[in-house]
Amino acid sequence: QGQLLAKSWSSLFGGAALRGPIYSFNGRNVLADPLWPQRLAWHGSTPRGGHARRWDCQGWRSSGTAQGMASALGEGRLLAGQRHNCSTP
Repeated sequence: QGQLLAKSWSSLFGGAALRGPIYSFNGRNVLADPLWPQRLAWHGSTPRGGHARRWDCQGWRSSGTAQGMASALGEGRLLAGQRHNCSTP
């Protein structure tokens, strides 16, 4: 929607807080809408930006217990993720 999320590419991953709001594809504000209780950015990457092969939710099925890498949107460190169950909404 034409809003600036970060001052630079490096600040997006380096700890600067994201400038909100962040909208989903259907126009909802992810940081405020109760549809997103966890407010995570799922990425399946290592902290250095590589593919976290064991933690990317690829091949996940709803009955599975796989984990994937995700980061909290409000922290401003998108690749400093933690493992979360792939079933997490």
